[in-house]
Amino acid sequence: MEIDLFDETDKVTKEQQELVHSLLEFAGKHIHLAENTEMSVLFVDNQRIQEINREYRFKDQPTDVISFALEDEVEDDFSMSLAGFEGIVPNNIGDIIISIEKTADQAVEYGHSFDRELGFLALHGFLHLNGYDHMEPEEEKAMFGMQKEILDAYGLER
Repeated sequence: MEIDLFDETDKVTKEQQELVHSLLEFAGKHIHLAENTEMSVLFVDNQRIQEINREYRFKDQPTDVISFALEDEVEDDFSMSLAGFEGIVPNNIGDIIISIEKTADQAVEYGHSFDRELGFLALHGFLHLNGYDHMEPEEEKAMFGMQKEILDAYGLER
């Protein structure tokens, strides 16, 4: 899996970026993603994530993580068949945007490390990119169960 990481804040250490990369690769194998899958992760501050949240989700407040899944079907979307190109054309599943300030605040609030919160948020966004959601009780149970299963298997427990 190809994962591009971009840090607009210059506050995410190389080790923390490696943690996110490693965890997402582990998660990709755990849910059996194709090897040619690609995605990106962008680390931003609260101001930037608030701008994105306002523009795309119509919520004028900072949030911890936002996912933009390329596989989400939206009315009037352009659709194109890549039948016959499987394994040749990379499968870009989307983008994850994480507020580093929210990550730090929530790590303190929840009583665990910054790294654990960063991994949790990256994985949460990753699962959204792969069709998981938590709008309904059944969906929430499945998504949060998968989050715990992957974090525990990876060794990034609370």
